[in-house]
Amino acid sequence: MSDRHHSIRGGLSTQLLLMTALFVLVVQVLVYVPNLASFRQNYLGERLAAAELAAFALEAAPGNQISAELEQDLLKTAGVIAIVMRRSDRSLVLGLDLMPESADGEYDMRDPSLATLITDAFDTLKYEGERVIRVVGMPVVDANKWVEITLDENALYQALSTYSSNMLLLSLFVSLMTGALVYFSLSWLIVRPMRRIKDSIIAFRRHPEDMNAHHRAGRRRDEIGIMGRELARMQTDLRLSLLHRNRLAHLGEAMSKVNHDMRNILTTAQLACEVIVDKADDPSVEKSTKRLVNAMKRAVDLCDSTLNYSHEDDVVLRKETIKLHEMIEDVGESLGINSGTFTFENMVDPAFIIFADSSQIYRVFLNLARNAMEAQGYDGTLRIEATRDRKGLSHIHFIDHGDGLPEKALENLFKPFLGGARSGGTGLGLAICKELVVAHNGMISLKKSDEHGSVFIVCLPKK
Repeated sequence: MSDRHHSIRGGLSTQLLLMTALFVLVVQVLVYVPNLASFRQNYLGERLAAAELAAFALEAAPGNQISAELEQDLLKTAGVIAIVMRRSDRSLVLGLDLMPESADGEYDMRDPSLATLITDAFDTLKYEGERVIRVVGMPVVDANKWVEITLDENALYQALSTYSSNMLLLSLFVSLMTGALVYFSLSWLIVRPMRRIKDSIIAFRRHPEDMNAHHRAGRRRDEIGIMGRELARMQTDLRLSLLHRNRLAHLGEAMSKVNHDMRNILTTAQLACEVIVDKADDPSVEKSTKRLVNAMKRAVDLCDSTLNYSHEDDVVLRKETIKLHEMIEDVGESLGINSGTFTFENMVDPAFIIFADSSQIYRVFLNLARNAMEAQGYDGTLRIEATRDRKGLSHIHFIDHGDGLPEKALENLFKPFLGGARSGGTGLGLAICKELVVAHNGMISLKKSDEHGSVFIVCLPKK
């Protein structure tokens, strides 16, 4: 079933229309019941008043005697079978010969409750006018005590039936008109905007990477307007995130292919360097060649870890005890900054030990040192310090004296492709550092960055 067909049959618009009509009908029913009782009370009140007037005609006649023809005319005009009007000293009776000995129902209209009136009205509809009833009511003239009439209920039943039919038609008309007005009003204010939001969500689900598809958020200040604008922002953020994820995926696939071939090349170079080390007689050549062998080994390990990482969810670590001072020296030698004009200060205690994966943590230190050197140029300064707190956490500080990071880099620090500090940079360096440090259950943060320089801190656990 299509979304369009489903929305027609069971959508918000249809439900809203049905519920509005239903609620209006319920209200009309609640209004109809007391009105029905009131209509019956008024009807009988009119009969009682007419009967009292007819009784006055009898009282005005000589000897309280009138002809049978006049009596029938009075009873017919009052719409009753018989009339009894009680005064303090006597009673006046019309239709005595026609009055039945007993009635099918007797009702006292002098002080009825609403519940009694409602019950009596439904009794009239129930028996469909086939009864003769006796009704007692208050007189219009104070000299009279009460007025009693006996009447055929058929005329009352017909009047109530006609009233009920008219009320039903009126209720249906009011329900439809009210439902239509409410429906069109709410459809314009709520249903149409919600349908646009629904269509936008469906379109996003089908084509989540289509940057040309945008939800058009209006300027409404209510909850629907806020929801539409937030949906538009969320879709934009998700599309950008998906684009970055796809970019990383393509980059990872390309890196895997490059690493596979690079590993083979580096392995060959490593074997050749080991042969040179074995046959080298000059101590300086041997030292340089060993450094080259170590660099080759790290490169091979990096290729291996990159290939493994492309097939696993987490970075696989091979932790060991590392002399931090020596590793920092290797970082300086690898960058060639110890032999140039760049000031590289390794302030780490030679006895300072960390427990980490040597290849992976070396990548972190190398990236941080390279960033500091590239940010300052060859006349810059980098000082590396290390301390340990009471809990055994190692705090390694990379302190430079550059101009600080640009605002764009600070906003997207440690985010791939967004946190590049220099023109042409990918922003991957710090992202890689954070990923590797977190894999060690550690933390990396920027302590400060201003015109006096930047300070990065790497915190590593004892074990």
